[in-house]
Amino acid sequence: MDTPLRHQNLKKLKTLFLSTLYISAFTFGGGFVIVGFMRRKFVHDLHWIDEEEMLDFAALAQSCPGAVAVNAAILIGWKICGFAGMLTAVLGTILPPMIILSVISLFYSAFASSPLISAVLHGMEAGVAATVLDVACDLGMATVKTKSSLSVFIMAGAFVLNFVFHVSVIYIILAAAVIGTVRLLIIRRFHREVSR
Repeated sequence: MDTPLRHQNLKKLKTLFLSTLYISAFTFGGGFVIVGFMRRKFVHDLHWIDEEEMLDFAALAQSCPGAVAVNAAILIGWKICGFAGMLTAVLGTILPPMIILSVISLFYSAFASSPLISAVLHGMEAGVAATVLDVACDLGMATVKTKSSLSVFIMAGAFVLNFVFHVSVIYIILAAAVIGTVRLLIIRRFHREVSR
């Protein structure tokens, strides 16, 4: 009786694994870029996660210790298929870098002295910078559309504090977390007062 449900879950896990594997294998520029591609895949293409939830996942993934891509894979996998989804998404995310770095480490001396590899890496740096800017603008626009004016103010303030005044990202994240917590407490208190 539970065979169709089990088949559906296995199909979902397979799609999750292949999606995270593909994204991880063909994305350069780190976790921030991968989060953007995960958003396109799981929000826009597959419709497994809504926009606001993905923005929350991106914030959590970047705020927690560890690799951003793995953190995002944990959150997305758990949301989609629970514990099995989390393991599947993490495996799909970590396999390509592990394989690529293992191959590079074996031939590092040949890669390090090759002018061709050096030229390829310089070209990739420019492409990665453009991709990171695209993802930042994409997530920023999504925040403007789906979040409150306070969230937009925090986003703009965080940018100014980091870019202009060179305030550490750690302090900015902690301050944003405090503001979000205070806001939640005020909203809950207001709802309690109204419901009386």
